[in-house]
Amino acid sequence: MWAPSHWTRIARIVYGEAMLNTKFIDDLARQISGSIPAGVREMQQDIEKNVHSLLQAALGKLDLVTREEFDVQTKVLARTREKLEQLEQTLAELEAQHSKSDH
Repeated sequence: MWAPSHWTRIARIVYGEAMLNTKFIDDLARQISGSIPAGVREMQQDIEKNVHSLLQAALGKLDLVTREEFDVQTKVLARTREKLEQLEQTLAELEAQHSKSDH
């Protein structure tokens, strides 16, 4: 069962299919290293690896959720809303019956 802390995590950043989406990090590292001046391009592979490592470490420290966890929690919330609406409707009907019987 999930704890209430999961509800607060849902609102946080969600990306990719896994906690650290390697393709996302690779693309971002490539974009950053691609903006380096031409004279420094010889070191591009080393820079790309270093930027990749830095990004992976920085993103690893964030409180991110997987896409799968986000989708599961979204479905749980939708089912909870449906049940709440049903209960509200049932309560309204019971209150209406009760007020009719009081008269």
